[in-house]
Amino acid sequence: MYDAIISHVRVSPEATTPIEVDPPRKVPPSKSAAGLPAIFSTAKHGLTKMGVLGSLSNLSRVNKFNGFDCPGCAWPDPDESRTFAEFCENGAKAIADEATKERAGAEFWSKWSVAELSKKPDHWLNRQGRITHPLILRENSNHYEAITWDDAFNRIAQEFTNLKSPEEAVFYTSGRTSNEAAFLWQLLARSTGTNNLPDCSNMCHESSGVALGQSIGIGKGTVKLEDFNKAELIIVVGQNPGTNHPRMLTALRDAKSSGASVVSINPLIETGMVRFKHPQNPLEVMGYGNEISDDHIRVRINGDQALFRGFAKAILSNHSEDTDFINEYTAGYENYRAEVLGTEWDEIVEISGVEKSEILRIGNLLGKSKSTICCWAMGLTQHKNSVATIQEITNILLLGGNIGREGAGLCPVRGHSNVQGDRTVGINHNPPTEFLDSLKNEFDIEMPRNGGLDAVESVKQMNMGNVGIFLSMGGNFLSAMSDTNATAEGLKKCRLSVHISTKPNRSHLVTGRASIILPCLGRTEKDYTGGKEQFITVENSMGVVHKSIGKRKPASLQLLSECAIVAGLATAIEEEVGISGIQWDNLVSDYDRIRDCIERTVRGFDSYNIRCRLDGGFYLPNDPRDSRIFNTENGLANIITHKLQPIFVKEDQFVMMTIRSHDQYNTTVYSTNDRYRGISNGRRVVMMSREDIEKRGWSEFQSVSITSHFDGKQISADKWTIIEYDIPPGNVATYFPESNVLIPLESVADSSNTPTSKSVVVTIDPAS
Repeated sequence: MYDAIISHVRVSPEATTPIEVDPPRKVPPSKSAAGLPAIFSTAKHGLTKMGVLGSLSNLSRVNKFNGFDCPGCAWPDPDESRTFAEFCENGAKAIADEATKERAGAEFWSKWSVAELSKKPDHWLNRQGRITHPLILRENSNHYEAITWDDAFNRIAQEFTNLKSPEEAVFYTSGRTSNEAAFLWQLLARSTGTNNLPDCSNMCHESSGVALGQSIGIGKGTVKLEDFNKAELIIVVGQNPGTNHPRMLTALRDAKSSGASVVSINPLIETGMVRFKHPQNPLEVMGYGNEISDDHIRVRINGDQALFRGFAKAILSNHSEDTDFINEYTAGYENYRAEVLGTEWDEIVEISGVEKSEILRIGNLLGKSKSTICCWAMGLTQHKNSVATIQEITNILLLGGNIGREGAGLCPVRGHSNVQGDRTVGINHNPPTEFLDSLKNEFDIEMPRNGGLDAVESVKQMNMGNVGIFLSMGGNFLSAMSDTNATAEGLKKCRLSVHISTKPNRSHLVTGRASIILPCLGRTEKDYTGGKEQFITVENSMGVVHKSIGKRKPASLQLLSECAIVAGLATAIEEEVGISGIQWDNLVSDYDRIRDCIERTVRGFDSYNIRCRLDGGFYLPNDPRDSRIFNTENGLANIITHKLQPIFVKEDQFVMMTIRSHDQYNTTVYSTNDRYRGISNGRRVVMMSREDIEKRGWSEFQSVSITSHFDGKQISADKWTIIEYDIPPGNVATYFPESNVLIPLESVADSSNTPTSKSVVVTIDPAS
């Protein structure tokens, strides 16, 4: 353990977002997703941030075969052809955000202290523009100042010499990092001797990976985009595509045109699942648009496991299961059947909040469908019983033989644009032995074999004083993590924090004793590392690996690519602490060499440099989807049985879930408005049913405090505003990241250790 932290002269920055001064307002919510408002929003963000020429240049190249991959979500592009405008409103926002003309140069950082900046709202920080130079916040200083790249790399390398063990370094990764940079990043971490590689998956879709790995032998989905047009039934559960994956609405619209039924399951009725007006279709934009959901099932927060148990009970009671598939490809059917049929309907209805007749109706649809797709996102992955819930859904599809069949399969929809690719190429705190063996053979160095730290465990170790240096490849770790204050205290106990970033965010303000910001190229920008034009590759949610070529002039001549930054760091560290023999400069002088290394160490990347140059790229192997081969220990798809795991709350308590507004992407907040929910000028709101408001004698727009309760621990946050909303009684919703402060660090999902951001037990009290 490190010695006690010395007293800082630095004025302590605020870890949480500042309290809003003006009250929120309610406005008429949008009745359909996209349409004219999306067109106007896209134009506004493009013109104000990029200008006319910049908007035309950048938006015409996004998601094209020879353009750059959208830095937004990981929804796949069509395999064969691309439209003129192959992007959505939120993708356009992300592009404009990166291509902004605003600059947060050295003079900006000299003007504002970190404490002053911490009192600014997140959307203000984001609007300050691109970081132009490497920066250092020295110990006891209140301001960042410019530093050269060599000095920055050497300062970081010197800190590695102070580590008592390689385990005192943590290498965090954001999901926007390219395959090439992610591979180098994990190689750097492991060459220094640690598997401490937490990433944003730990906070989001780790539950999906764990659940599917145990059930079907691969931690990924089993569908292609073309399957949507061949499906009979599509279930969208715990997901808000209209805000988080808007291009998915096009796939759902087209699926309905091909005859599919769409069922939405969510505590909130989200606009995107009601009606969609495709912005590129004038008749839709000016007309009624397309209804998306045929049915909406308003489940209680955390009632999904019970709901799908009810579906299974309907299927098994009607003998609708595919016995041929079950007998040939699965194990565990009899145990599961007995558990399901033994589960009482009263328990299922009580936990789910859905009437038995409604459950039977949808269960019968599932039983009859010969090609079912089930999609989900973080509405399922951030509960204590997330792994069990996802395996319950997997069981449903296995009962019907809906894996390895056209128009059918499991579809976890990832958020960040390359979060799945990062994991594929080695960003994993608990890597398979085969991967470590392949790295050892490729680079002739021993790899650490002990498990590393995930995101939650990293914060715990920071707070114990066991982390000396925290390095972040992108992202906004402080705002993304649960228990904001605990995360902030942990970061402050590090001797050095390092951030590879494009724009200012709150993680740059609450730091270790010293902090360094290394500004990198964005996805849209030209990369001439090694004196030649380079490109990178990414993997989307459906396992397609394809190239991305930046076309825009870099925001500053001082920017380096992520790959070049990793190589510079690695070279400096090895000069200080020892030589691994890896030729870092040689690797980054031509990214083909990095891809050659990936090909030799990761399954499925055969002829990588040839196939990634093909229009649309290539699919990675997916044995359950492609061949009905299940790489589990028993070689079968496992129908895994769990007891139902309800949340027990007292009469005065609520179950709170965190959500995103329409005008944000992950921790990047563009404004304080949410037009799909009809909320304006405010994010510090708690959405509550009219029944709950009236029952307690409260009123809309009343100021309240919220207190979370977990295992005897309480965390309180003041000055929230009640907004009446259509949400099940006993449930409330708040915006992320403002309410992350209320999510206890110790409250995590079983098996995956993911923060339980979607099921927080809280009490709410009127402001005194």
